[in-house]
Amino acid sequence: MKRLPLALAWCGLLLLASSCASTTKNTVVLQPDADGKTGEVVVSNRGGSQVLTQPGQITEISNAASAPSTPAQAEPAAITKTFGPALAALPDPPVRYLLYFQSASSSLTPESEKLIAEILSSVKTRSSTDLSIVGHTDRKGSRQQNYRLGLNRALAIKSLLISKGIDPSIIEVESHGEDNPLIKTEDEVAEPRNRRVEVTVR
Repeated sequence: MKRLPLALAWCGLLLLASSCASTTKNTVVLQPDADGKTGEVVVSNRGGSQVLTQPGQITEISNAASAPSTPAQAEPAAITKTFGPALAALPDPPVRYLLYFQSASSSLTPESEKLIAEILSSVKTRSSTDLSIVGHTDRKGSRQQNYRLGLNRALAIKSLLISKGIDPSIIEVESHGEDNPLIKTEDEVAEPRNRRVEVTVR
């Protein structure tokens, strides 16, 4: 499944206008997403279509019957000038933390224990109302066992954060078990970097 890019549309000077006068061009520019990755966007109307695939590519539409213009590369300063208010209104990108665990347990490594204070600070600073916790394992043990272990790890972090004052209603918990590893391995291979919980603060 393709990652959806960020596409900004400018309608003359009316950034949030739903329609434009026939003499005004619509402009679409492709920007990276919060992770710095860029997918692609198709801009089309009755006259034809264009595909934007690179960050900063721009196309213009003069009217509904004329095809979008050939994509061109826009200067960053021009993008900021044209879309500055829209970009400023975007929410901050999520902050992600990786917490690692000791083998076959729900006990954090000493290094990861130190990140708890940083997570708490991030939730407070951002006034977060959306915090997700996803548990992962390596491939030692059965898939069912690893699903439960991943869930136990995620629940352990949830309980720890709640004990530190985080509102439980903003926390979502799930387990990926041995699926979605950071480091791909054969079955029954121990890999410390896959024994983790991913905490995302939005």
